[in-house]
Amino acid sequence: MLWPEPLSVRHQAWATPLRRPRMSNDEDKRPGLSLTNRYLSRDGVPVIPVSGELHYSRVPRDRWAERLRQMKAGGVTVVASYVFWLHHCPARGETRFDGNLDVAAFIDLVTETGLDMVLRIGPWCHGEARNGGFPDWVQHAPVRHRTDDPAYLALVTEWFGQIGAALGSSGAKLLGIQLENELYDQPRHLVTLKRLAREAGMAAPLWTATAWGGADLPAEEVLPLYGGYGDGFWVDADAPWDPTFRDHYFFSHVWDDPGIGADVRRAQAIEAASGGPRTPSEEFPAATCELGGGMATAYHRRPRPEALDVAAIAHCKIGNGSAWQGYYMYAGGTNPGPGMQESHATGYPNDIAPLGYDFHAPVGEAGTLAPSHAELRRQHAFLSAFGHRLAEMPSSLPDVRPAGVEDSQTLRWALRGDGESGFLFISWHQPHVPLPVCRDVRFRVSLVGPVAASAAPDASSGASVSATAAAASAAAASAVRPAVIEFPARPIDIPPGTLARWPLHLTAGGTTVTWATASALTLLPGDVPTLVLVADPGIAPELAVSETVHAITPGLTPLRLDGLDVLVLPAETAGSLWVAEDGGRRLYLSDDELQWDAAGQLTVKASKTARVRVYDPAARTFAALAVPQPQAPVTEPVTVEQLRPAAATVPVSYGKHDGRPSAPSPDVFDELAAVYRLRLPGWAADESRDPLLRILWAGDVGELRIDGDAVTDRFWDGSAWLVNLTDAGYRDGAQVTLHLLPMAAGSPVSVPDDARTRLTATGSQLLSLDTVEVIARTTATVTR
Repeated sequence: MLWPEPLSVRHQAWATPLRRPRMSNDEDKRPGLSLTNRYLSRDGVPVIPVSGELHYSRVPRDRWAERLRQMKAGGVTVVASYVFWLHHCPARGETRFDGNLDVAAFIDLVTETGLDMVLRIGPWCHGEARNGGFPDWVQHAPVRHRTDDPAYLALVTEWFGQIGAALGSSGAKLLGIQLENELYDQPRHLVTLKRLAREAGMAAPLWTATAWGGADLPAEEVLPLYGGYGDGFWVDADAPWDPTFRDHYFFSHVWDDPGIGADVRRAQAIEAASGGPRTPSEEFPAATCELGGGMATAYHRRPRPEALDVAAIAHCKIGNGSAWQGYYMYAGGTNPGPGMQESHATGYPNDIAPLGYDFHAPVGEAGTLAPSHAELRRQHAFLSAFGHRLAEMPSSLPDVRPAGVEDSQTLRWALRGDGESGFLFISWHQPHVPLPVCRDVRFRVSLVGPVAASAAPDASSGASVSATAAAASAAAASAVRPAVIEFPARPIDIPPGTLARWPLHLTAGGTTVTWATASALTLLPGDVPTLVLVADPGIAPELAVSETVHAITPGLTPLRLDGLDVLVLPAETAGSLWVAEDGGRRLYLSDDELQWDAAGQLTVKASKTARVRVYDPAARTFAALAVPQPQAPVTEPVTVEQLRPAAATVPVSYGKHDGRPSAPSPDVFDELAAVYRLRLPGWAADESRDPLLRILWAGDVGELRIDGDAVTDRFWDGSAWLVNLTDAGYRDGAQVTLHLLPMAAGSPVSVPDDARTRLTATGSQLLSLDTVEVIARTTATVTR
């Protein structure tokens, strides 16, 4: 039978030899940790860290521990946080490091949870904080900000000294320190900031800086970090899907994103450094700190990324050769007071909600998990299990690649390999512009050269082996492993929505899987290791060992192949999979939220009858865990009483700044918004039930108040609005009011398509309060 020509790729070796920069090796050394130009290693084993942004000053202190467990459960290994000068020191001489601002206590808790910490000390941070995080007294000081102006440096020296003193011995636990943020043309200033931080007692093995926008960074002084967002609030309301967003849904070896921060550069008449590098330096590995874990909502433009939108970008970066996956934000939060956000009033091009900073993140403002948490944690489980091999595998792009960001026909895929084994990555998803089914696909992968002598050839171990043993193993394997792999056995169709990572020549338990058309998830230890794969929707999984091709029916029971069990899980279980690393790697199957601490103690949070199963490699099956639930979860409708109707007619526009629609002022909002009283059940004040308020509504701007004080807010984008009542400060007997502003039918703001459809269908203005309910959850500790 004549089949279409396979899609082809040839392994490309590293372009430069392995070398070690001064950073972490000669300077700021920490036992067991070392950086190379390809990867970070711990105790001689390469690792691919996963960092997630969580702003301690935007999260109640008594929620820190839970947020960190949620991050750990998502596969995050490093926590990153800005230190907002504005939050700590709104007035000179009134600096605070207590309560939610106790950064040292936060770092200690991060460490206790078994995570690393990168502190982004600024002094200019942004993060949608007013003046980029500068207090007003700094913003208005007669100095040349963000330069080596001695008057400005005197202010920074004072601030860094306060941070250093507050950190104390906790500062020694830092993995990294980021200097400034989005600074494009001041490389010597970054060196100065590094010196000032050292003089203040701060140091870490890694010093980082953001590299997008063609930033001119000081050679060897900072690790360049990149970013990538699939959509953003910082373009105009009527702007189409920008190429700088679209680009991240393709495999590429270009890491710079000229779109991030472009609105601020334009507003401040700052140009990105012309001719700056768009690829990582030869001194450092490709790393990120701002892959879009979601997206903030500005008044004029309200992107609402879906789970696959977020996951596809991260997936592409892994295929591109990422040595560090970093997300912004990974956990949302709430500003510690009104007026601390960027806005048109501060000269910022975009009006941001005063309080709510949910960011559509994997862990939302209310502490609930978005679907992106599940999509990303499977990727992170893969990195944890196979990162020691993947880190030593350069990325190779196929012979035929898309012609540009408009190309929606050419399959997007890439190879990471070491010359003998590897992983094939497919990404066939993007928002806004639908992709067709890719028909009759086969692959031809050319693997050239022996495995690197320092790498362990057996994936069942993360440890390095001697060069002699590796060479012998490679020589033995070369006798049975073809240099060219063509697969699958017959052409397949790749449906839209596919994010695949297929193993090639993966050895575990003495058995080599030549190829598989199911995505690698993890490798469970045992006398017989268990390779866990997940079927990709719409693709029948096959697996080849030696010359034998096995057609696999996905299920919960493994296939025994010599010294290896292969468990191919059904695609429909993907959102329920959890892989815990602490206390021994374990695979769980549950629709409930799972958390664990550094000791591996399992916690189950559920809003229905909980069900958790754990895989037993020895028994080769899943076993149910007993989950105590002394109180039944419940969802109860909330009685809503309208206290005041909205204005009969609201304006189409509340003004503009730099051509972008402005949010209504607080006075105008109060004048025009409808007001509803929410009568909550008595148990809604019971902290032990961790109550959530769930609001489905449609309009323009919403604000929730408790006893007259605003506790959070939201610009409507069609998504559900979740509020954690305990975090919001609700107590029994408090008056809860919901204030909703209608949206005029002709409003120029940009909202997602489904929201726009609903708005267009209205007469003159849209305001609807569809559902208000309160949800009680149970939290249980489980003996595993």
